[in-house]
Amino acid sequence: MKTAMILTAAALAGAGFLAVANAQGVPQTVEIARVDIQTVSAGYRASKVVGAAVANDANETIGKIDDLLVTRDGKEPYAVLSIGSFLGMGGKMVVVRYDSLKFVDGKILLPGGTKDGLTMLPAFDYAKP
Repeated sequence: MKTAMILTAAALAGAGFLAVANAQGVPQTVEIARVDIQTVSAGYRASKVVGAAVANDANETIGKIDDLLVTRDGKEPYAVLSIGSFLGMGGKMVVVRYDSLKFVDGKILLPGGTKDGLTMLPAFDYAKP
C-alpha cells in the first residue's frame, strides 16, 4: 500500500513538472493590459444598466435599456432600447450605438433623442439561434 502511494505521488509530481516544462515553451498569445481598478469599480454594471430608463436632453423618459449587445468581433457595443411599451406590452425595440449614450449623475441620457425619432428607427428582433 505504501509503495502504491509513493508511486502515485511520484507520478503526480512528474506530471506537474512536465506541465511546467511544456508551459515554458508556449508563447503568450493573450495581451494583458493594466487597468485602473478604482475607475472600473466605480463604473456601471451591465446588470444595473439593463432595465434602466433612458432620458433625452429635456429629461423626458424615451425608453428603457432592454439589453446590451456586442458584435461578433467584440468591437462594437450596442444598446437595445424598448420604446413605446406600457407595462411591457406593445411598443418595439430599436438599437442605438452604446457610445451615443451618456451617463450623467446616475442617469442614462440619449442626447438629441426623442420618442418620435426612436420610433422612426427600424424595429429590432433578436436573431434566432
